[in-house]
Amino acid sequence: MQSEFIILFIGDIVGKPGRRILSERLKQLKEKLSIDFVIANGENAAGGFGLTVKSAKKIFRYGVDVITSGNHIIDRKEEIDSVLQLDNVLRPANYIGVPGKGYTIVKKNSVKIGVVNAEGKIFMPEEPKKENPYNVVSKIITQIKRETPIIIVDFHAEATAEKIAMGWVLDGEVSAVVGTHTHVQTADEKILPKKTLYITDVGMTGPFKSVIGMTINSVVNKMKGQNQERLALAKEDVRINAVLLGIDKKSGKGKFIKRLEISEDSEG
Repeated sequence: MQSEFIILFIGDIVGKPGRRILSERLKQLKEKLSIDFVIANGENAAGGFGLTVKSAKKIFRYGVDVITSGNHIIDRKEEIDSVLQLDNVLRPANYIGVPGKGYTIVKKNSVKIGVVNAEGKIFMPEEPKKENPYNVVSKIITQIKRETPIIIVDFHAEATAEKIAMGWVLDGEVSAVVGTHTHVQTADEKILPKKTLYITDVGMTGPFKSVIGMTINSVVNKMKGQNQERLALAKEDVRINAVLLGIDKKSGKGKFIKRLEISEDSEG
């Protein structure tokens, strides 16, 4: 029996372009890379802001096992209750007064995988109110370890320092700490000393001829104070940003981490 469990973590899915490239490429990727389990951050999957039941169900059909999220999960007020009731859709565990759950344990191919979602506090929206993410995640990890040593943490945060600190806090406690939110893939993937896999930000799955997914003109005009309208979703140069995580099934220790960037016309 293969000792490695291979997990694909997909960076923030942005709108219809991000969903489309997943529908076109994810099945092929899973087969080519022998992927056992797929996690994707979906907080921007519906029109670039939030997640709907309809878009979540599509993402699951494409082959994603767990959808994590972040601050935009509360953008679509009419969908919050229903979307967060779906199995394996997570909201940050340190949110106060928001329905849903911040972690899950899923059994796939006879292996149990714990997935935790948390949100940082530095430079992040004040609403909803949040508990200290370090304290909340530590308590959850203790519970998950009763069932499985394989634990993946999506830490959705703006500040690089806050993400790096979380990596060091959880080194040896979890299989991987994966940063999301900035939509810009970082080049600091590593195996920490106690065999926890780490990257500051996985990046974005969506249109790259943009400003983190939105049309260049709509963002520039807003920054210049010339446009107060809602930002417009871009459509061109669609790519998948992701990381491939290799984890020892028995110990839960990280064995390798590899950044991926796949365009619509790339091979494989």
